[in-house]
Amino acid sequence: MRILHTSDWHIGRTFHGEPVLDNLALALDRLHEQVREHGVEVVCISGDIFDSAVPSAKALQFFDARLTEFVDDGARVLVTSGNHDSAARLGYLARWLGESGIHIFSDPSRPAEFIELQDASGPVRFYGIPYLEPAIVRSYADGDQIGSQRDAIAWAMGLVRDSMAGFDGRVVVLAHCFAAGVPDTGVADDIERDLSAGGIDVVPLELFEGVSYVALGHIHSRSRLSERVRYSGAPLHYSFGEANQPRGSWLIDLDGAGEGGADDGAGDIACQWLELPIPRQLVELTGTLQELETSVKFAAHTESWVSARLTDTDRPVDAMRRLRQRFPHAVHLEYVQRSTTQQARRTLPRATSPEQHTDAFLKHVREAQGLTRFENEVLTDLLSEIRKQEAE
Repeated sequence: MRILHTSDWHIGRTFHGEPVLDNLALALDRLHEQVREHGVEVVCISGDIFDSAVPSAKALQFFDARLTEFVDDGARVLVTSGNHDSAARLGYLARWLGESGIHIFSDPSRPAEFIELQDASGPVRFYGIPYLEPAIVRSYADGDQIGSQRDAIAWAMGLVRDSMAGFDGRVVVLAHCFAAGVPDTGVADDIERDLSAGGIDVVPLELFEGVSYVALGHIHSRSRLSERVRYSGAPLHYSFGEANQPRGSWLIDLDGAGEGGADDGAGDIACQWLELPIPRQLVELTGTLQELETSVKFAAHTESWVSARLTDTDRPVDAMRRLRQRFPHAVHLEYVQRSTTQQARRTLPRATSPEQHTDAFLKHVREAQGLTRFENEVLTDLLSEIRKQEAE
């Protein structure tokens, strides 16, 4: 069975306030061509379909058009909800969409839902584990202690293994989480992960053992954690920390188990990386404002997304306006020479969660020490209760 693994589309997201939907369309146009060129049978989209829990009408129409293209080409489409998605909204009409070949897994109370497909080698089960907020999962876990993503995924995979009992075919799992083994180069400065004491919120790979392939989402750069556990990353660059990271998807050929196949019944796999185009390059430029405005060495970047680091001793007046006369897509500006307070003002907006904001603030005021283990535990409990109330 031929499977294409993608994730983290973030439809509706902007880049430093600039719309990027047209750029995303260019990348997904190529993805659609690859589905046709390679005869893909199943498209797996592992969470963060939208960038907002309340996507705009334009974002919904965009997603609908992409799903229609895949189905028209004869592919089944499997979609899981991510932490940016509203599980309830994404799952609306899921029962009826399944009849047309679009299968949406977004119910956190039912993480062991699956569909079973057939190829020449027999059955393949696809389990779609939606993003599991620990505060929500606790009410479904029958007394299990759910305090982290690790606990939530362990609970979900326990249900998946119960469902797999007696099944003699191959199994593919979709999940949206931060798994152990992601290299530092795959983690951007604004990666969307919760801070945790001692790394307890990192999901161990052994929880996914015994399945044919695990299609992960949440990390925006591709990553091979093992032969059978991978991140595809996002189809676009969504931060300067992701610059120079390739964009694309994994093409998975899942062969039959048994004679000539894997002894564990998981099936042999072959993985191929399919590149996606990068509609607009990201670049960080350093120099005085006059150098950036006039030097020929920067001429190649006039159409790139630009983050400028100015080295002027005194801050020039109206620097961003002047930069955009040469670099119309300049979106970020900072000064290399800055005070401690200026450093804090630069660091704090990069935080993408209350935990990160708190940790960055404490590092600033304490000049080193961020959240202690005790402070982190208290903050986690408070935020879990707030998120539960918001979700309800």
